[in-house]
Amino acid sequence: MERFDVVVVGAGPGGYPAAIRAAQLGASVAIVERDRFGGTCLNYGCIPTKSLIASAEAFAHIRDAKAFGVSVSGVTFDYAAMVHRKDKVVDQLRGGVKQLLTANGVKPFVGSAAFKDRETIAIDGGATIGAKRTIIATGSTSATPDFIPRHARVVESRAFLTLDRLPKSMIVLGGGFIGCEIAAMAATLGVKVTVVELLADILMLLDADLRGEVRAHMEKALGARVLTGKPLVGIAADADGVSGRCGDETLHADLLLNAVGRRPATDGLNLAAAGLATNARGFIDADDYCRTKAATIFAIGDVTGKTQLAHYATAQGIVAAENAVGKKPRRHATLVPNVIFTAPEVATVGLSEAEAAVQGRAVKTGKFRFAGLGKGLAAGETTGFVKWIADAESERLLGAAAVGPRATELIATATTAIRAEFTAHELGETIHAHPTFSEAWMEAAHALRGESIHAAPRRR
Repeated sequence: MERFDVVVVGAGPGGYPAAIRAAQLGASVAIVERDRFGGTCLNYGCIPTKSLIASAEAFAHIRDAKAFGVSVSGVTFDYAAMVHRKDKVVDQLRGGVKQLLTANGVKPFVGSAAFKDRETIAIDGGATIGAKRTIIATGSTSATPDFIPRHARVVESRAFLTLDRLPKSMIVLGGGFIGCEIAAMAATLGVKVTVVELLADILMLLDADLRGEVRAHMEKALGARVLTGKPLVGIAADADGVSGRCGDETLHADLLLNAVGRRPATDGLNLAAAGLATNARGFIDADDYCRTKAATIFAIGDVTGKTQLAHYATAQGIVAAENAVGKKPRRHATLVPNVIFTAPEVATVGLSEAEAAVQGRAVKTGKFRFAGLGKGLAAGETTGFVKWIADAESERLLGAAAVGPRATELIATATTAIRAEFTAHELGETIHAHPTFSEAWMEAAHALRGESIHAAPRRR
């Protein structure tokens, strides 16, 4: 039986960086993956959805080129070709992950892992390997409630991404980021989309002003319907389509996308043999050092029930690897930017206004709209704004949000400023290049202090 210093179970965005980091530190490392290297994010989530979104955006830019003085006629798109491009992007990145693991001396195993005891792992009943330390990085998978029928016209996000033809109409069940991203992409390409969300609004983890901006754009610019505050009941599917009742209305469509949530992937691990068990919600508890209750076992990423984002799993994975090989223990970072590739894009980091209210914390905010930027007008992208949330007394930056063009890129500036403990004054005094979208952060810092140059003063 081969023995390794570290065995990583799961080769997603948390697992493979953990394996590489442990190998960099001199450990003998194995990684076990039962599906595809790169995990859900690379194969069935982040990368394929963003590839299709990029194709949809390219189509929209060409279709609307007349506004820029460019005449284009007969603009069409080939969705099958878009899917083919998506697959090529995924294949290239997956191949890159395998090459990186090999280059760092990590030994790969393909199959499902199950603990025989705390330091022994069986792989699909075949190979058995020893592990001084184990890092569980098995991620999560789509959750399908019992009230949703099993039918070819009812798909979750993974199955949707394999379609080579778009439906003419679709119901998206769930107004979280997965449902809204796919809904926006499909609506951009002309699909008649209806989003149904049980909660009072879509994207409820966002402040009201952010989700209001997204909802308004989806409804007015993209033509999607957004129904909130009521469940979709009586769901039925047959060869002709899908249907369901939302309030007093019966909805009909060609396809139903189930985007109601995800569940941790712990099936088959035989955690009890390692002295572990999942909590009441099905997750594996891990502390800020990525340690579980079993002394030699660490857990990272979605399977822990913390923030379910690929980049957070990567950060946890690197910390878990360093802690597993005996470096001075350190906590994983907790300032995590959140990016949503809807139309318009949304990104947040740190404290939100809603969280500040719950905590009873006094804050000040500063907001600046892209419509007030020279770059926004020149680029024809004026939807949305950026916002700072700062301590009311010290004006130290505690949180930030952006909704609009380049929001998912712009949030990196805010993340750095918050981590560096900048105040609004310091950020506002930092010279930003003109004309750029990033100027909005400087303008918003000025607005927070009542010193805005390019916006009318607040009414007193």
